[in-house]
Amino acid sequence: MDMTEIERRGMVLLGCGKMGSAMLAGWFDRGVPADAVWVIDPDPSKWVQSQGVNLNTDLPADPAVALVAVKPQMMGEALPAMQALGNGATVVISVAAGTPIAAFEAALGADTPVIRAMPNTPAAAGRGITAIVGNDRVGAARMDLAEALLSAVGQVVRLDDEEQMHAVTAVSGSGPAYVFHLIETLAAAGTAEGLPRDLALRLARATVAGAGQLAETAEADPGQLRANVTSPGGTTQAALQVLMDDTGGFPPLLRRAVGAAADRSRELANGG
Repeated sequence: MDMTEIERRGMVLLGCGKMGSAMLAGWFDRGVPADAVWVIDPDPSKWVQSQGVNLNTDLPADPAVALVAVKPQMMGEALPAMQALGNGATVVISVAAGTPIAAFEAALGADTPVIRAMPNTPAAAGRGITAIVGNDRVGAARMDLAEALLSAVGQVVRLDDEEQMHAVTAVSGSGPAYVFHLIETLAAAGTAEGLPRDLALRLARATVAGAGQLAETAEADPGQLRANVTSPGGTTQAALQVLMDDTGGFPPLLRRAVGAAADRSRELANGG
């Protein structure tokens, strides 16, 4: 199965908020024709309305893909609209956080090919990373198609099993919030040292964004990049002695934070 299957059979996008719109724009850039896409959204944006997609109309009988991009709390209302697509050749791809594959199998039928995906918010800017995992009904061709679709908004990685999704949620799903908080606190620390707030925030934003870009593109690993910035006895080393402390620094703090997020992900998956 490849992208030509979408042109021939069509695809359904259930929910077209920020994430859905970002994916839709990426698909258009990759040559998916607007008339091959059916969008179901109760409050579509003006941009979506202007794209020439099939909007809030009857679904095609046998679409290649049905991608679910609604908020988790809306899942109970969304799934009944998809029941006719279950137990068939349509692969269901969900980017709804916290909804396990079993929930789709229960609602749509055990023979439904289901792929669960966990993107993160930078996907809205085309810089996301998405983890995917499928059930036993999903073969290699469908996984390839899902990767092609989701790579329109960033990188895609494949998991060995669905249990790993809790760790993915804690690292990359929730991770942007950790980075945003780092920017906040770095700027606040600069202000405490005498910088104007606007200048401190500008410095913090650019530093985190630039370091992230370097970490992604440089051949050296992050540990080596850190060492490259750290002169013996210098200012960076003084700061890192605080940040890398085994009891009160980043290592134990982030282990606790990521562990708490992963634990909460497991609780939510169990209805907690």
